[in-house]
Amino acid sequence: MTFDKIEQHPLEAKPITSDRHHFFGYYDKFPFNKSGRYHLALETGFIDRQPTRDDVAVIGMVDMADDNRWIPLAETTAWSWQQGTMLQWLPSEPESTIIYNVRANDRFYAVIHNIATGEKRQLSRSFYAVGTDYAVGLNYARLHHTRPGYGYPDGMENTLPAEHPDDDGVYRIDLKTGESELIISLQRLFETHTIPRMHLGPHWVNHLTISPEGTNFVFLNRCQFDPKVRFNDRFYRSSPDGTDIRLVHDNTYFSHFGYLDERTIVAYARTPGAQSDEYALYDLYEDKVTPFGNDVFSSDGHCSFSPDRKWMLTDTYPDRDSNRILILYEMATGRRIDIGKFFSPPTLKNEIRCDLHPRWSRDGKKVSIDSAHTGERQVYIVDVSDIVGERH
Repeated sequence: MTFDKIEQHPLEAKPITSDRHHFFGYYDKFPFNKSGRYHLALETGFIDRQPTRDDVAVIGMVDMADDNRWIPLAETTAWSWQQGTMLQWLPSEPESTIIYNVRANDRFYAVIHNIATGEKRQLSRSFYAVGTDYAVGLNYARLHHTRPGYGYPDGMENTLPAEHPDDDGVYRIDLKTGESELIISLQRLFETHTIPRMHLGPHWVNHLTISPEGTNFVFLNRCQFDPKVRFNDRFYRSSPDGTDIRLVHDNTYFSHFGYLDERTIVAYARTPGAQSDEYALYDLYEDKVTPFGNDVFSSDGHCSFSPDRKWMLTDTYPDRDSNRILILYEMATGRRIDIGKFFSPPTLKNEIRCDLHPRWSRDGKKVSIDSAHTGERQVYIVDVSDIVGERH
């Protein structure tokens, strides 16, 4: 990495939450509704331990047109520090309808909730990613055991110690009927030709993401081949019904990713033949990988593209001074611009860490982050319009 190629342009991060602790969750979702008035978040009374089955998170939204007034909407005990309760605006009704997960009778379900009318509709199971007419989900009880910090504790759906069961994996949920079906089993993934160590431990799926137009979805298939070593990653593209799956990446490391368009994603991973990890564009239908940014990036981050696809937004994990860096990268020019630095309390690490998880506003003028640099976990807004609006 060449440090003299990195521009410094610090911007003010303004808190929109206060009092108790607040956070949104993951980086690949819109916390803002269509008009941009409301920002979704969770509210908790603690940040220093993992949630238990009895810990309630309040689901609410910030009215940014009314002095950042906090509006509670519902409660859930199905949540994690890394991804919350998958709270987001429903793509088919992005102005007034949200979707999130809940726990009932030790099982997990998705709820579609119209904030204008108060009407709620419970689906047949929990979800992970949602499109306009379908959602995809996984077993959060199994995920809690295989990837602590991402699943939900004490759920009846847990299928461990089975290492690759044929009755668990990726589920498709019909948003109209609420019904769900298993479309890709862990056994099917286990049977896929792969490197040998993918046959040496328990399998699970994680990070399901639906493409912008819903023509495909992607996910990670992971295997803990050695408890003392990081799990192994495989990255798949699938048709919406799960009948056509393609192994896009079969290697030791594949981390955060985001869609550029229907057939292209950006990911931080160990590209085939490379000796180090790097950002690259992956074609989901052909064996085509295009690395970029090697001169300005040397670490993993939560990457996503601006609505016009001209800018990549990402971040870093804590450096030697416990600071996380917020970054804009211009795809056409290769400019990396550091727009913020946020202290990460050393006590908040591993499963209870507070990643920035930067998210775009729908107009591409603002960025939303979670941060605990003040000792409280809160949501902040950064206005990036002066940078992304520049012309070169």
